[in-house]
Amino acid sequence: MTSNESSAIDSDNSFRPSVPASMHTTGLSERLLTQLCCKHLYESGMLTAHDLTQKLALSGSVVDEILQILRRDALIEVRPNHSISATLRYGLTERGRAMSLDALAQSGYIGPAPVPLEDYHQQIKHHSIHRKIVDRDLIDQVFSSFVIEANIKDQLGMAVNSGRAIFIYGPAGSGKTYTISQLPGVFGDHCAIPYAIAIDDTIIEVFDPLIHETIEQFQSDPNVSSHSPTNISSPNSLANPSGKSASLLIDRHRDPRWLLCKRPVVLCGGELTMDMLDIQFNPASRQYQAPLQLKANGGIFIIDDMGRQKPTPAEIFNRWIVPMEEKRDFLTLGSGRHFEVPFDQILIFSSNLNPLDLADEAFLRRIGYKIRFDYLTPAAYQAIWENQCRQHEIPFDQGVFDFLIQDLHNKNNTPLLPCHPRDLLGIASDHAYYLREPDVMTEKRLHWAWNTYFVNLNEENQPHSQLRRDDS
Repeated sequence: MTSNESSAIDSDNSFRPSVPASMHTTGLSERLLTQLCCKHLYESGMLTAHDLTQKLALSGSVVDEILQILRRDALIEVRPNHSISATLRYGLTERGRAMSLDALAQSGYIGPAPVPLEDYHQQIKHHSIHRKIVDRDLIDQVFSSFVIEANIKDQLGMAVNSGRAIFIYGPAGSGKTYTISQLPGVFGDHCAIPYAIAIDDTIIEVFDPLIHETIEQFQSDPNVSSHSPTNISSPNSLANPSGKSASLLIDRHRDPRWLLCKRPVVLCGGELTMDMLDIQFNPASRQYQAPLQLKANGGIFIIDDMGRQKPTPAEIFNRWIVPMEEKRDFLTLGSGRHFEVPFDQILIFSSNLNPLDLADEAFLRRIGYKIRFDYLTPAAYQAIWENQCRQHEIPFDQGVFDFLIQDLHNKNNTPLLPCHPRDLLGIASDHAYYLREPDVMTEKRLHWAWNTYFVNLNEENQPHSQLRRDDS
């Protein structure tokens, strides 16, 4: 939505940026639009105006303007059409091909037209993840199928409402990552993600199908991929025999340069490097890619396994001081151009290590909520075991469970973690399937699964030997 356009807000509070009716109201320069159009023609050979509306995700009236400029400058020409259809097909002239090659040398992006940075700021503000109030009833509903302590649920709900960063810590296998990855369910809504944003005439790709999950019902045409602009139709105005302008029509409820998506969840762990938090430039494709935190806007950014990355914890933490306090981030293009982007997300750090071993108290004070995930009580452990038995379709046997607690966990001094039921039952099922035996839990099969799952450094594999293990 440019400053000259309005936005439609539906009864379900979905944000639908209005469709630009002219080149001016796209918020993009003539140079960017004409070069992008030429790159599409260079890649495809020949295209109709209708094809270009699909590829550029722009209305027919805007495409008409672009084509008129390209024809005026002798960059395109009408190609012979031997089909029955009277639709005009356009191709590049020699001059147009030279211009396209020059444009591709500067930027390899060939896709839907980007949205201006100003529009992106407005959309993020409209769909801020901090606008919705989370209460206990909502948290209880989202985590109704979870075995989780009430105080942890309350802390998570309050932390989400606060808008402040969260530090989750506790032993490996205590369910930290899985639990916090469910937080988007608290919001139950969606946000608009652009294919790309434009910084002056530089295009930065934002939409990532590995992160952004599109909402199917937002698409008007079921035969078109959910990752493609849709519902753009009607005859080419330039092919109208009457000579009257009858611009291509599109869904006037929304700008197809945006995709409606579920709130994103970006999860990275030990593989995180500092350059992943900056704009990425691929010299081979000559394309700019948004950093992780920009892709996470409107959702949740989880930095897992803090302390196991190549950068030091201090380097990683210091990167977030300004975004955490000012809710904005500053990025730099390869040309040296600095610009500001919104920082609208729930930032969560997660670690198996003591927070005081990772950061000093002064920095930890900037993180409003520190939430500890601990070992389970036997009652909570049994509840998870019963849930996992149902999922694996294994009958629950109280005697076998008592054997697990008393003869395996207690005698081996192994604390109770939420990951153990899922893993042990899964290994036991593998055992039954391999031997073509009924998938029924017995003490013998459970004991075998235990010795397979945990590391035993004793030379003799005694059933009740003291085990040392890696919880990760």
